[in-house]
Amino acid sequence: MRSYRLGVRTRLLLAIVVAVAVALVAGVTAFNVLLAQQLRASASDLAKAEAMAQLASVRVENGKLVLLAEPKEGTVVSQVWVFAGTRLLEAPRVPVRVDRAARELAGRPERSIGVGEDLRMHGLPVYHDGKRVGTIVTAVSLDAYSQTQRAALIGSIALATALLAAIAAIAWWMLGRALLPVAQMTESAATWSEQDLDQRFELGEPYDELTRLAATLDGLLERIAASVRHEQRLTAELSHELRTPLARLKGETELVLRREREPDEYVETLRTIDRNIDEMTGTVTTLMSAARHEAGLTTGTSDLREAVQAAVDVARADDSISAMELELPKEPVRVSAEPELLSRIVQPVLDNACRYGRSVVHVRVARNGSVATVEVADDGPGVRDHEHELIFDPGARGSAADTAGARGSGAGLGLALARRLARSAGGDVTVEPSAVGGRFLVRLPVGR
Repeated sequence: MRSYRLGVRTRLLLAIVVAVAVALVAGVTAFNVLLAQQLRASASDLAKAEAMAQLASVRVENGKLVLLAEPKEGTVVSQVWVFAGTRLLEAPRVPVRVDRAARELAGRPERSIGVGEDLRMHGLPVYHDGKRVGTIVTAVSLDAYSQTQRAALIGSIALATALLAAIAAIAWWMLGRALLPVAQMTESAATWSEQDLDQRFELGEPYDELTRLAATLDGLLERIAASVRHEQRLTAELSHELRTPLARLKGETELVLRREREPDEYVETLRTIDRNIDEMTGTVTTLMSAARHEAGLTTGTSDLREAVQAAVDVARADDSISAMELELPKEPVRVSAEPELLSRIVQPVLDNACRYGRSVVHVRVARNGSVATVEVADDGPGVRDHEHELIFDPGARGSAADTAGARGSGAGLGLALARRLARSAGGDVTVEPSAVGGRFLVRLPVGR
C-alpha cells in the first residue's frame, strides 16, 4: 500500500497549528485557573466584610455575647450564624452539611472555607477585653461567581478557537509566500532540458535559507554544465584530432583492397597504418593527460625546448611554408606539463601559423621569471582586434580563413584545444598585438 506523505507546506502548517494550540490550551487553562482563584478570593473577602458588618447586631454583656437584634440581611449574604462560645444564638435554615461546616468554624481561628461548589463561608471571632466570646459565621452564594467563571471559560475557548483559525490561515498564506521561490524553482527546473546548460535560478544575493539553497543549486548546475561542456568539448576534440589519422587509415586500406600489390607495398601500408595508430594513441594519451592536469592529479615536468623542437620538425616536414625560424635558449626550460601535453599545446599554434603565414614563421622560446613563453609569429593577414577571443571558441574561425592565401579550411578546434590544454597546465594561449601578421603567445608555468 502506497503511503501518503504530506508536503513541506502542510507539515510546517501542522507544526505551527499544534504549537499554537498547545500554547492556547495552556494559556486558557492558566487564565481560568487564576480566574477561579481570584473569584474564590473575592467571595472570601465579601464573606469577611459581611461578617464584620454583622458585629453591629451583637454586644457583650457580663462577659457574654448577646444579640441586640436580628442579623442584617445584605444583598448578597442571606445566611448568618452567631455563636456565643460554642452555643448557637442564631442560625438560618440550611442543609445539614452547611450547618455542620458553620459549627466547625465556631471556636476556630479566623478563616474562610468552601462548602461544595455553592457557598463560601467565613468565620470571624468576636473578642472582648482580649478574650474570645463568640464567632460570627457568614456564607456567600457562589452562583454569580460560577456564572462568571463559566462565561469566562466559554469565551476564552471561543476566542482561542478563533485565534487558532486566524493564525492557521495567516500561517498558510505566509508559508505559501515564503515557499514561493521553491515552487518557482521546481517549475523552472521541470521545464529545463538537458540542452539548457546556461539556465540558472538566479534569486540574487543570498540572504536567507531559500536563497542560499538557490545559490548552492546554481553552483551545482554550473559544475554540471561545466562537466557537460567538458564532455562535449572532449567529443569535438577527439573528432578533430582523430579525423586526419582515421582518414589516412581509410585511404590506405582502400588502396590496398583495390588490387593485388607487391609485398613491399603491403609493408609500407602497414607502416603507415602503424604510424597513424600511434598518432591516435598519442591523441588519446594527450587528452587523458589534460584531464589529469585539470583534476590536479599530475605534477610532472618536461623541457619546453624539446617539445617545441619536435613540433617545428613536424611543421617543417610539411612544405606548406617556405621558411621557419626557431630561436631556443641554451639552458633547459622545464615547465609543469608532460611532453605529450606540450606537443598538443604548441602544435595547433604552429599549424595555424603555417596555414595563414605567407612565407615565414618565427618561433621563439624564452623564460621570464616563473613563466616560460613560446612566441609564434607569421607574416600572414593577422587577427583582427574583435577576433582575439573569438578564434579560441570551439568551431569558430577568424575572417583570415576566407582569404585566398589560407591553406586549408580547418575545423576551428585547434586553437581552442591548445588554449584549454594550456590552461589545464596553469598557462594560457593568447593573441598579441602585431603590426604585421599574426602573433601568438603560449605561456606556461615553470616547473620546479
